[in-house]
Amino acid sequence: MDTYLLAELTIRQSEETTKLVFAGAQLVIVTDTGSRLWYIDIDGMTQTSLLRAFNESENIRVELKAITAGGRTFEGTGYLHPNVQHHAAAIRGDGELMGF
Repeated sequence: MDTYLLAELTIRQSEETTKLVFAGAQLVIVTDTGSRLWYIDIDGMTQTSLLRAFNESENIRVELKAITAGGRTFEGTGYLHPNVQHHAAAIRGDGELMGF
C-alpha cells in the first residue's frame, strides 16, 4: 500500500469543474495479486453545499485531476462518497490512474 499526500484536487462532473478546498487529502494505492485499487480520502472540506449535492444525487461519478505534495500530477475517474456530517469525502477509484 502506497500513500501520497495531495496538495491540489479538482473534480469534474458533466460540464462543471470544481477545485476542492480541504484541510487534508491523501491518495492510497493498494496493489494485491497483480491488481491495483486506489482511493482518495478527503478531510476538512469547507464546501458543504457540494457535499450535500453529492449526498442527494444518484450520479456521484467524477473525473479528477490532482497534484501530490511532491509535485506529481495524475488523473482518473471515480465515485465521490460524501460524509456531510464530518465534512469529509472518499473517492473510490474506477479504472486506471493515469500518472502512476
